[in-house]
Amino acid sequence: MYYFAYGSNMLTARLAARVPTVRPAGRGWLTGHRLHFHLSGSDESGKCNVLHTGDGADIVHGALYELDADRLERLHAAEGPPYAFLELEIGTPAGAVRAATYRGRPEFLDDTLVPFDWYCDFVVHGAREHGLPADYVAMLAAVPNRADPDPERAAHNREILHRRATNVRPMAGG
Repeated sequence: MYYFAYGSNMLTARLAARVPTVRPAGRGWLTGHRLHFHLSGSDESGKCNVLHTGDGADIVHGALYELDADRLERLHAAEGPPYAFLELEIGTPAGAVRAATYRGRPEFLDDTLVPFDWYCDFVVHGAREHGLPADYVAMLAAVPNRADPDPERAAHNREILHRRATNVRPMAGG
């Protein structure tokens, strides 16, 4: 099955730490949706979410992965209760595919939240890794963020980014 990642899971090193058997399958986009960083994480920071707008001009770009269905529980556990699981049609350079993804549950949305700097770095590095459009990557890089007040959590996540920088090469074409 396909999984469409649009937030920190676009970074293959991040997703592989959660579900080791995932395989990158290129890039994709979700039409009629907008990306927001307003989902309340367990660390009380903003996480990515897609909101349906129905406007064809609104597009969320992301990464497609192949995922064995028997590994889905691991992904559900990593994403947690704030997210609802659903399947949507995702555009790709080769045509549309059905893919699993997550959308934030309304009770977990808070427009006052700000993401941590390392979280934004996961999103931006993942977008670059999968060759998302330069203007979209620039928009992601411009998202306001803040330092994580927990130095251990910040260091742990910076280590994941470091592993990505030393072990994962950008995808060709995608």
